[in-house]
Amino acid sequence: MTISAASDVHYDPYDVELNADPYPMFKRLREEMPLYYNEQHDFYLLSRFADVNAGLIDKDTFISGRGAILELIKANIEIPSGVLLFEDPPVHTIHRKLLSRMFTPRKIAALEAKVRDFCAASLDPLIGTGKIDFIDDLGAQMPMRTISMLLGIPEEDQEAIRDFANEQMRTEEGGQMKAASEGMDSGDIFGPYIDWRVEHPSDDIMTELLNVEFVDETGTERKLSRDELLMYVSVVAGAGNETTTRLIGWTGKVLAEHPDQRRMLVENPALIPQAIEELLRYESPAPHACRYVAREVEYHGQKVPEGSVMMFLVGAANRDHRQFAPDGDVFDITRAPQPHLAFSVGTHFCLGSALARLEGRIALEEILKRFPEWEVDMSAARLSPTSTVRGWEHLPARTA
Repeated sequence: MTISAASDVHYDPYDVELNADPYPMFKRLREEMPLYYNEQHDFYLLSRFADVNAGLIDKDTFISGRGAILELIKANIEIPSGVLLFEDPPVHTIHRKLLSRMFTPRKIAALEAKVRDFCAASLDPLIGTGKIDFIDDLGAQMPMRTISMLLGIPEEDQEAIRDFANEQMRTEEGGQMKAASEGMDSGDIFGPYIDWRVEHPSDDIMTELLNVEFVDETGTERKLSRDELLMYVSVVAGAGNETTTRLIGWTGKVLAEHPDQRRMLVENPALIPQAIEELLRYESPAPHACRYVAREVEYHGQKVPEGSVMMFLVGAANRDHRQFAPDGDVFDITRAPQPHLAFSVGTHFCLGSALARLEGRIALEEILKRFPEWEVDMSAARLSPTSTVRGWEHLPARTA
């Protein structure tokens, strides 16, 4: 198969119009051009499940240490220590091990009551109003409160921290992340909280990270430096807000479009966990991940040279009929469980996946208890302007 510039099969992550409904093009990429090259932005792209899955696992060919976002890799900026998503082993292994202690199944399970309280605080005032905005009223609130509680951010500062973290992801319509031109933010905004925790230890991630001792890649036993601490906290705060917010938005939109399946969930809440898996597959909040190509590799009869950028189109892979038979473009909460790639796979499998699943499940349980039916007002809904995650900035709906 040759890569033909003349073909109208294309993908541009900065194309606002295409991203509004990318799935018809995702299907064409999978079927007609499973290895695609974008000349304008100079990157290769894989879209079939088997290729994306294997590529994300192959950490030696496809490295993360130059960034996992197209414009960051292209900018060739220095990645500060502690940005877990943009690291390779052995450093990544050490850093990930430290953070994974904060996200053990026991610690996540212990959050259930708190997350439910946060949902109730967001949703109860809406009862009887006839309306809900899945982002403004819940998606932008509950994940922020949960991750802030885990980190140890005071309640009065949580919205400012969330907005700061989100701002790092935002782009102009069709534009690229600021970090590509200005370098990555150092996380200084978290400095005062860390200084406070030195004097006032608590049961939170910041205190735990302040005190943790580990052996680094040079064999030295030490604590985290202040810069590393700032970066860790910044990464957790950003990751803990943005993607779960998008999941809650897609929950509102997709279930409004599938009222029969929504009714099934009202009648049988035991189906909610698998509905969350299907939502993650069907509308993956992070539709692509990029890697730097460390050595020449071949796909579908074409060579991809060393030094290239490879984009793994997770949003397309998660709808590949070869993995999700008979038709991956159909939303079906009764679908037989199959591994999907919404949380990635391999070295960079999402550390917060259990937390996101917990938040998604509880949010849907609490929504359906209060509002078994709703209709989205698409004329007032707005997609979020970002080149990295895909989801809603506002998603207002009328409740029955």
